[in-house]
Amino acid sequence: MSAKERTIQVAVIGAGAIGEAHLQGFQSHPAARVVALAETNEERARTACEKYGVPEAVSDYRDLLKRDDLDAVSIALPNYLHAPVARDALDAGKHVMLDKPFATNARDAARVLDAARRKKVVFMVGQNQRFPPERQKLKNLVAAGKLGEVYHAEAFWLRRAGIPRIGSWFTQKQFAGGGCAYDIGVHMLDLCLHLIGDFDAAAVSGRTFAKFGPRGLGNGGWGRSEIDPQAKFDVEDFAVALIKMRSGRTVLLRASWAAHMLERSAENVILYGTEAGATINPPQLILPGPKDYRAVPVPAGRPTVNPERMAHFVDCILGRAEPYVKPEESLRVQRILDALYRSSETGREVRIRAE
Repeated sequence: MSAKERTIQVAVIGAGAIGEAHLQGFQSHPAARVVALAETNEERARTACEKYGVPEAVSDYRDLLKRDDLDAVSIALPNYLHAPVARDALDAGKHVMLDKPFATNARDAARVLDAARRKKVVFMVGQNQRFPPERQKLKNLVAAGKLGEVYHAEAFWLRRAGIPRIGSWFTQKQFAGGGCAYDIGVHMLDLCLHLIGDFDAAAVSGRTFAKFGPRGLGNGGWGRSEIDPQAKFDVEDFAVALIKMRSGRTVLLRASWAAHMLERSAENVILYGTEAGATINPPQLILPGPKDYRAVPVPAGRPTVNPERMAHFVDCILGRAEPYVKPEESLRVQRILDALYRSSETGREVRIRAE
């Protein structure tokens, strides 16, 4: 059997809501087999194993990393565990799919990237917003110059009442690192920079707010993490940033878990080009005409890579594809988020060192 035909044996670390999404994704690839699961909550582990036919569950992920028959792991854990668990897995020689955000600071993210380079394995941060076929098509249209020069972009994901369960790890800085910017803002920021093909930020001016969560308002029902009713809400529930790219472009980022707004949720990336504009929701080009503007839908077409990120990750291990989310890009996204928080703390614009 050739390398391209072999079965890729995978373990999923974490069996919460994100972990289940990972399990579902791997099941979509005929060459992937989830052989084990690591989960500290016995009930979640048992439920996931039964639901997805996983033959084994352990409480300590390090037990899995000792297995010679294991090719890869995917990590679906609270943010503060992303970097240390990823480094352990990479040091063990495993291919790694890491859910977003990359880490809780760029220093730790850079160390993970160094480990991946040293071990020469596939490492990818699971930025799933890039993968829908119509977004892959829009990326290709922008790269082909359909919009001309894209000089400004706006990226936002705003929720009216979408805090992922007040008292969960999401709302505690020691576990999450940050709030809505890490949870949903990172998705739109990554997608925006991916679409314009520019991750090289020069400076960030940002501000974060916590106006609803500390009052017990804006709660949402997402996730399965344990709730600590005594835990302090000490992350942001709204964030905004102006990002100045070294190319001269600007990007405006907004994210909220809770806000007084008519819609329950609103998310979009809006691109402003010299020849045309574009949006992702709906996926369309905005073109000038002789008398007025017109919106032209962006068809899904044939995707560049497998639209399911876990299946794409397996394709990369098999040598059938190159990572659609390059870790160097994810590191630059992390640096922008670091700068956003630092700018909010200091009240000043934060410069990002050129590489």
